[in-house]
Amino acid sequence: MIADVLHFSFTVSDLDRSVAWYTDVLGLELVHRQRQENAYTEKLVGIDGAVLEVAQLKIPGLAPACSTHMLELIEYVGARGACPSSLPTNQVGVAHLALLVTDIHERYARMLAQGTRFRNPPVEITEGANAGGWACYLHDPDGCTIELLQPSGARLAALGLE
Repeated sequence: MIADVLHFSFTVSDLDRSVAWYTDVLGLELVHRQRQENAYTEKLVGIDGAVLEVAQLKIPGLAPACSTHMLELIEYVGARGACPSSLPTNQVGVAHLALLVTDIHERYARMLAQGTRFRNPPVEITEGANAGGWACYLHDPDGCTIELLQPSGARLAALGLE
């Protein structure tokens, strides 16, 4: 039985830069940082010489159900991997993190002014389960894709968020 989602993770090239972006620009809260330099980690990730710097983040005011955090950012400082020039979402194996927001247009304008690279401005969702909402894709400093999704007013009200 799968009981819940524990966390999601992105591998980043510069943990300090990424933590600053995810906290200062995106608005997440840093919960914990640690260095993982041990045989257990090397065995777990299956990479000889792996040494990880890890930052754990959460949404402020929202306690994850089964963990202290919802997102891990990991920098491989030992056994560093290559930085691809782009991570298009149609590339097999590329993931994205979708965040539910209640202020997509204001958030878009603020983040754009802070230099965030957006793939698109908020787009009205005209069909499907999220019809009446708005969504946009953006990139973190390493090109990882994040989706912001604002449900319709009725859906926000049903969720108790409006």
